[in-house]
Amino acid sequence: MPVGAASWSFTEDDYAAIVRALQQFLYESNSRSALLVDRAGQLVATVGETPHFDPTAFATLTAADFSANDQLARLIGETEFSSLFHQGEQESMYLVDIARRVILVILFDNRTTLGLVRLKVKHTVEELTRLFTGMFQRTSEQAGPPNILAGAEDEIDRLFQ
Repeated sequence: MPVGAASWSFTEDDYAAIVRALQQFLYESNSRSALLVDRAGQLVATVGETPHFDPTAFATLTAADFSANDQLARLIGETEFSSLFHQGEQESMYLVDIARRVILVILFDNRTTLGLVRLKVKHTVEELTRLFTGMFQRTSEQAGPPNILAGAEDEIDRLFQ
């Protein structure tokens, strides 16, 4: 599946399944927040504690961070880094790739550990990958091949009026 943010959308049921998976993860890992960001830098969803920063700017920077690290991985002979970890004195974040198009960002503090976050996120990543892969496939099937004649009949009718 290509990396990137081709046009896609999800239903209310898709969104509910995503939120349920993230809420379960936050409960099990004792993390503060989970954000989903597409590779183009658009915020897809936020679950948990409301972040105290501009989520739009954060989403853009997250996508840029992941993209820069993809390039660093290539420089050392890896195809990608599927996860990243940034540790601060009080706050930390763990970023993980979902279906090569979405980034899961987990914000956590000293109420939990990186080990617990990494352990509990494995199942969540599998579930989200399955959900997003299904959404991407559904979107591409619905799009189908472009119809170059769409609207041509209406245009011909207007010409003769």
